[in-house]
Amino acid sequence: MLGKLSNTQIEEMLYTEMIGRLGCHAEGKTYVYPINYVYDGECIYGCSLEGVKLQVLRAHPEVCFEVDHVKNLANWRSVMAWGTFEELEGEEAAQAANLLMQREMTLIASGQSVHQMRKVDSQATSFVSAIYRIRLAKKNGRFEIEDD
Repeated sequence: MLGKLSNTQIEEMLYTEMIGRLGCHAEGKTYVYPINYVYDGECIYGCSLEGVKLQVLRAHPEVCFEVDHVKNLANWRSVMAWGTFEELEGEEAAQAANLLMQREMTLIASGQSVHQMRKVDSQATSFVSAIYRIRLAKKNGRFEIEDD
């Protein structure tokens, strides 16, 4: 059976999943990036090192975000959301970083492996972590469950 997720189910998925896919488009190319994220009920928060992803997001901030949970081809749920990328600074960045670290600490406590967010800055290379949010404007979800 195919169907639409309720608003409650959409929110539950956004809160409970850990990896999503961020879609953006620039200069005739479409990019899809897997990201670790945290959801606060309004926005998706993430971090990134400097690179193509941040260049594209800064130039074209309208994005799509997707998250799914797949048991098998006949049992899955998927949420698609659209919103606007915003790079954070100062207190907003600190609050977002705290949300991300709290989420990672929860994963560490559960025994799952996580990467460390880090900031490296030298003359030879410059990898600067950016903290950002996706302010969601629209969300929808679909599911399929196997009929017994």
